[in-house]
This record gives sequence, C-alpha cells and structure tokens, in this order.
Amino acid sequence: MRRRDVLAGMLGVASVPVLGGRAAATAAASPGNTTNGPKVRTGFETLAAAGFRELRGQRVGMISNPTGILRDLTHEVDVLAASPDVDIVAVFGPEHGFRGVSQAGQGQEFFIDAKTGLPVYNAYNDAARMSDQFAAAGIDTVVFDIQDVGARFYTYIWTMYLAMEAAAELDLRFVVLDRPNPITGVQAEGPVLHPEHSTFVGLKPISQQHGMTVGELAQLFNGEFLPAAIGKQVDLTVVPMRNWFRDMWFDETGLPWVLPSPNMPTVDTAIVYPGTALFEATALSEGRGTTRPFELIGAPNIDHRWAEALNARNLPGVRFREAYFTPTISKQVNKVCGGVQVYVEDRDAFDAITTGLAMIVTQRQEFPDYRWRTQDVTSFWLDKLTGTDRARLVIDAGGDVDEIVAGWQDDLAEFRKKRKKYLIYHQMRGRRP
Repeated sequence: MRRRDVLAGMLGVASVPVLGGRAAATAAASPGNTTNGPKVRTGFETLAAAGFRELRGQRVGMISNPTGILRDLTHEVDVLAASPDVDIVAVFGPEHGFRGVSQAGQGQEFFIDAKTGLPVYNAYNDAARMSDQFAAAGIDTVVFDIQDVGARFYTYIWTMYLAMEAAAELDLRFVVLDRPNPITGVQAEGPVLHPEHSTFVGLKPISQQHGMTVGELAQLFNGEFLPAAIGKQVDLTVVPMRNWFRDMWFDETGLPWVLPSPNMPTVDTAIVYPGTALFEATALSEGRGTTRPFELIGAPNIDHRWAEALNARNLPGVRFREAYFTPTISKQVNKVCGGVQVYVEDRDAFDAITTGLAMIVTQRQEFPDYRWRTQDVTSFWLDKLTGTDRARLVIDAGGDVDEIVAGWQDDLAEFRKKRKKYLIYHQMRGRRP
C-alpha cells in the first residue's frame, strides 16, 4: 500500500487528487452529497489524502493558529513537522499567536516552538515585517490554514491578504487550505467598506458578513485587490473541502470546533458576532471575560427596559433576556453590568447585522448616556467596524435601522455580483434566499 493511502486511512479520508483553481475546486463540492452523507473534509485532509503532493520539494512556511487541526485534534504543524514528505521550515502566527496565547489586538513575538523546534514569527498586522520574515525564513511556499468566522472585522482574513501581497512581491507560491464558513456562505450581508475607512479590521471593500470561505476570499483578493495594490497576482492554489455546502452551519459539518480566538468560544458566538461585535464601538461591554462574549451586552445602570424595548421590535429569529454580568477584562471590567443576553431562536431567519444595529438604536433611545467609543475626536470605532460613517450619522440624527440598511443596498448588490465569480461551493437545501 502506498504511503499516501496509509496516511489517508489514518486521517479517515479517501485518497483523492489535490485540486487547484476555481473550476477544479467547484468540482470537489458535488451536489449529490448531503449532511447525512459523508462528513466534511477540510482542505488539509484533501492535501494529506494526495500525499502532500502540492508541497513536495518546497520549503514551506505555514500561517496557522490553534484551529489548524485534524479531526483527532492533532495540530497540522505537528503533523507536517513529523512528515518526511514535507519540508516545513517556519510558522507564522496571526492575532492571538500561533498557539493562542495572546488576547485581542496582540500577536506573539518570535519564539522557537518547543514541540516542533520550528521558528515562529509574529505575522500580526505588519505587511513589511511579514515580507522580511518570509525572506529570512527562505521559504518557497506559504500555506494558510485558519478557521475564519465570516465577519469582515475578524482579522485573520487580513493577515491572509497581507501575506498574499508579501508572497506575490517575493514570487512565492500561496496555498490556502480551505475550511467552512461557520455561519454559512449563503449570502453576503451588511455594509461594504469604503476605502477611506480601511484599517486592519477591514482593509478592502467587502461586506460586513462576507458569506465566503477563506479559499473563496483568497480568490477574490487575488482577482480584485492584489493587481490594484501591487500590480500583480500571487501564484495561488486553493485546496478545497469536500462535502461542504454553502447552507451548512458549522455544527452540521462533523468537524470539531476550536476557539478561533479567546472570546469566540462557540458556534453560537460566531452566529451573533457580525452584529453584536458592533458594541466594540460603544461604551458598553460586549461580554468579554464572561462565558458568553458577544451574547451578553451591557453596562452599569442599564436594566430591564432595554430587553423589553428590544422584544417589542419583534426582530426575526431572536429574543432578548434581561441579564446581569461582570466582565473580567476589557470595558467595564469588574463592574456589575445590566443588559441583555441574545437568544437566537431561528438562525436561518436571524439577521445578525440588522439585529446589532437595532440593539444600538434601542439602547440609545432607552439609555442615551452611553455613547460612542472613539480613538480620537474624529475617529469613531463604529466607522471602522461598519466601514462607513453612515450608520453612526443616522443613529446620531435619531434615525432607525431601516434608514441605515437602505443606505448600503447599492454597494451590497455590487459586491454580491462581484463575489459570485469567486465562489467554489454549491448550495444544497436552499433554506434561505
């Protein structure tokens, strides 16, 4: 029996060819499969089943974090470091670090990984440093494998984008091992970023809930943004998943959930995050340091009136419970906060972004003393997160959610049209429009 077949058997996958490019990747998601059929196989499993053919004869650097695992919870870097078929020479960690030791807004400085002996570089939010690190490590191929959560302001996709830029400039290959969008990839939603609001929580004009996998985003970045930014594309290969469909939620995939970051403990967190993360832009706590971050929202002196006003709106797929909690980190730390817990009752009907904005509008109506968080007098965090100043200006003028949502429809329609060119996987059940 060939070594690749032995390894495939260990991983529980069939021995299949690695597919490169959009058309081949689309073929990997045959519409005949169902969630009751074969389990979803990640891009790494596809790669391994092909005997790591795509990486042979190359010096490999891998961008990953604790989510880069096999279904037996072994980390992929540990597997590659032990494999005679792959020459992995360096690892690059995003926000929170390769082994996940850091909190929000922090990377992990250079160290030698005790388990593998590999050098681990800090790849968080510094394109020039990343380029220098790739060159210093002497790599031929950059491999990216990190679990995204489907929101524009979750920074791992921008680490990928900057790494693609650096790889293109150095004429390196870039390989993306695809993973599911945990909140489905049915549709793009929310405002599209305007270039003047570009930051590391949104570098390029995609929608707030992008509805794409990291492999699909890599194809979009390569087709739309790299040529304009640096005048050329990167040599890109997307290694696709098998048996994943756009309308799957993560808990339908059969894959183990690993916290992608310290305050993303569950799939429930990921479902609300594209909307309730907007409270990062306010003085309210978004529940960091509790067991339900982004589901618990509040501040001192907020009470039952907020939950009652929100429930009176009858927002689709969601209800709100009066809740009290004490954050152990970040805003309102060690203070008893009153507020709400968000309960998603029908996740197919739930609209995270509209719900998040309705929560802010209602909070401002009931408890107007809590206002915006600013970086300075002219820089508002809400503008960074939504990618536009429209939501803030409408709310400050006393407008409601419908007015905000109407303002982004033209940009969103244009992005949805652009996005379609880069989609890899099919939708199966058609549960949502």
